[in-house]
Amino acid sequence: MSRARPPPLVTGISPKEGPAWTKVTIRGENLGTGPADLIGLSICGHNCMLTAEWMSASKIVCRVGPAKDDKGEIIVTTKSGGLGTSTVSFKLLRPERIGILEQSAVWVDEVNYDMRTNRNKGISPFSLRPSNPLGIEMDKGKVPQKDLEQIFPGMSGDFTSENFSASWYLIENHAGSGFEQLKIAANNLKKQATKKNEGSLAYVKGGLSTFFEAQDALAAIHQRLESDGTEKVEGSMTQRLENILNRASDTADTLFQEVLGRKDKADSTRNALNVLQRFKFLFNLPLNIERNIQKGDYDVVINDYEKAKSLFGNTEVAVFKKVYAEVETRVEALRNLLLEKLLETPSTLHDQKRYIRYLSDLHAPGDPAWQCIYAQHKWILQLMQNCRDEFISGGRVGAGALDLEGETRLAALGRLGHSASLKRGGSLRSVRPSTWRFETPQQVQFVEKLSDVVIGQLPNFWKLWISYVNGSLFSETGEKSGQVEKSKKNARQRQNDFKKMIEELTNRLVKLIRGALLPTTLPQGELQVYGGWEDKTELTGAWFTQIIHTVRGCHEALSTLEIPNDLLQVIQDLLLDLRVHCLMVTLLHTSEDVKRLAEKEDWVVDNEGITSLPSKFEQCLVHMLQSLKEPLEIKAGEINVLQLDQVQDKAAQLSVSIMKVFINCLEQLSMKADADFDVSHNVSVDLSSPDRFSSIQEGFIPTSEQRLLIILSNCQYLERHTFLNLADHFEKHGLTGTEKINRVSVDAIRELDGKLFEAYIERRADPIAGSLEPGMYAGYFDWRDCQTPSGVRNYLKEALVNIIAVHAEVFTVSKDLVSRVLSRIVESVADEMCRLMQCVSSFSKNGALQARLELSALRDAVAAYLNPDSNASFKQALDSLPQLHSGADKKLLEELLNKFKSSMQLQLTCFQPSNIQPIKR
Repeated sequence: MSRARPPPLVTGISPKEGPAWTKVTIRGENLGTGPADLIGLSICGHNCMLTAEWMSASKIVCRVGPAKDDKGEIIVTTKSGGLGTSTVSFKLLRPERIGILEQSAVWVDEVNYDMRTNRNKGISPFSLRPSNPLGIEMDKGKVPQKDLEQIFPGMSGDFTSENFSASWYLIENHAGSGFEQLKIAANNLKKQATKKNEGSLAYVKGGLSTFFEAQDALAAIHQRLESDGTEKVEGSMTQRLENILNRASDTADTLFQEVLGRKDKADSTRNALNVLQRFKFLFNLPLNIERNIQKGDYDVVINDYEKAKSLFGNTEVAVFKKVYAEVETRVEALRNLLLEKLLETPSTLHDQKRYIRYLSDLHAPGDPAWQCIYAQHKWILQLMQNCRDEFISGGRVGAGALDLEGETRLAALGRLGHSASLKRGGSLRSVRPSTWRFETPQQVQFVEKLSDVVIGQLPNFWKLWISYVNGSLFSETGEKSGQVEKSKKNARQRQNDFKKMIEELTNRLVKLIRGALLPTTLPQGELQVYGGWEDKTELTGAWFTQIIHTVRGCHEALSTLEIPNDLLQVIQDLLLDLRVHCLMVTLLHTSEDVKRLAEKEDWVVDNEGITSLPSKFEQCLVHMLQSLKEPLEIKAGEINVLQLDQVQDKAAQLSVSIMKVFINCLEQLSMKADADFDVSHNVSVDLSSPDRFSSIQEGFIPTSEQRLLIILSNCQYLERHTFLNLADHFEKHGLTGTEKINRVSVDAIRELDGKLFEAYIERRADPIAGSLEPGMYAGYFDWRDCQTPSGVRNYLKEALVNIIAVHAEVFTVSKDLVSRVLSRIVESVADEMCRLMQCVSSFSKNGALQARLELSALRDAVAAYLNPDSNASFKQALDSLPQLHSGADKKLLEELLNKFKSSMQLQLTCFQPSNIQPIKR
């Protein structure tokens, strides 16, 4: 079938673009014969028949609906022409969402403004603000919030705030935006401002037709009312209209009362939810504080408290006041908890700093840092006193606060790893066996434990004070703030108080050590507090050396902390007293050790005629000097103790005493009775041995005369070698007064030598000299009546044999003594012979010849050992004899002398001159 009319054709539309519900005018051909002929109208695919108004066959007016497509054709369908076509298109604009408080000329569907994702929550007023007012891409900066708060004090980057700062907003949200983008943003702001200023006019333009229709209705009503003329008469039009309006109002109220009531209730609930949503931070804060305290998240609590304080600290709202008061209660409890943890002991420096910062951030009253310093000071003092009390009571320092042998001590030494003492040895003391605690005296253990306490605790105490002074307790980066400046001010005010604390700690350390080692240096009143060591073991010099090493290590460790030297001077004074005391104790104990050397004499003589006693004496003193090396060593800040006059005199006096003690030991050995030995021994018995030292072996028990000889030999060795060597050692180790020590020692040894020599000579010479007279007159021999001499008589031969026995005895011990001893023996014999000859009243010829023969034989036999005195005695004796005048007598004398020398050649060999030189004394 063919249509009666051609299909509709749309050739134009005005306007060509616009948002939804824009009123448009469509023009074209064959658009219908009337309103009833128009059966379809779609723009961009949306059916617009509900708003279409047919004007003519070439014009239709309608409103564009919210189509899915942004651009599309205008299709008109009529009964007479069917589905039409279009030569134009319409562009649908997506308008910005209209705020709930903005004016609009068209009806806005509320569905589009239900922004709640959760039906149980209200709409936050902050969610209605535009997220990007500049209309350009946002580029968040990396500037910290705290820095922005310091740059713009009292301002905010929130554009809804009264204190809005545009610079803050740009730095925070558009720090990376370019200049061109910022220009675009400026244009966007201008457009928004223009649009806002023209809002009323735009509203009127958008709803112009509505205004005209309302104006026409109002004008018609006004005209009817004027024509009626009876405004207040019952039954008039005005009255009827009023009644109609009142009924309409009552009917509306009846219809919508429940709905409006629910709406009011919903609005009230929504407003309450909005308040809770907006201020949920404050309402949840007390519970969050409790939870974070339990978890130890103190930083979160402090940040939340600062935020709540800035927002609600000065609020006048009763509900907020109540909740904020609860927050303050929780924070006060946290302050007390943190202060309790801060004052707990022991604790690490890191924890102390952390708790101090927390308390400062929470605006705790007072000065938590100083409270911590004061508590640490008292705790360290108590630790030191407890250490002393436990040792005094006989208890051991076990695990716990005072046991720094383990991790605590290693950590303390790790912190002090740069000190000189630790660099040398890696520790303040060397590794010890497991039995160390049972072998080491209590005083030594106490000093080391006490130094461990000081080294383990005082560095952290000092570092805490330094952090307090420079303000790093409150700012690790050194930023200036009110807290930092306040800390520095408080530290300046308390410098003297802290100095007194350090002085008290160092004085307590020194007094405790003095009470244990040098009680005589403390006042009587302080001995009850620091003394009590009387029943403990007396310490030797070696233990004092170890103590000095420990105290020096403690001093060096504290010096590395840069503690002023005047605060550590008391430790230096203690070290000086300990070094002096160690020197004196070592000398006294060495004297005791030397006294016991007599018990170690084995009487074994070496090739030089000395025993091991001089060597042991020298070794003892060398060991003493070596043990004094560390105490006498001069460290940084120390003085040379040997430069002190009093110490010099005392040390020299004790050194001389040591020498005299040893010399006294030699004298006691020489005077030892034979009964003290098990077996007596005679040297002459061993003369037949091929080894002249065979008799001087281990287990050999010497006679008293042999002991005198051995000790005489030792005395000579001491004078010639040992004392000189010891003088060199004394000078090498810095001891002064060596000349005086050596001089006194030599004088004493010479005195002993002379005394022992005279004793030996007395024991050996007297019997020989005493046997001459009886032997000379044996058989009633008479010088005045005697036969012609036939040779040297036996008494003289016996005297020579006895002298030979003395020679053998002396030579067996020391050949250096032979000449000295025999010279005196010969001198004694010569003197006795001279006396005997002078006592003879007269000589016969034969008697004179016999006397001259015997004197000459004796003199010639011992010629190698004659001295001026013995020569004078022989000469005086010969001069007292009548002279030989006849040649026969002289010849007989010579023959008899030759006969004597021939017969006694073997015996007289020992008297022959050899490489033995007389000893000059």
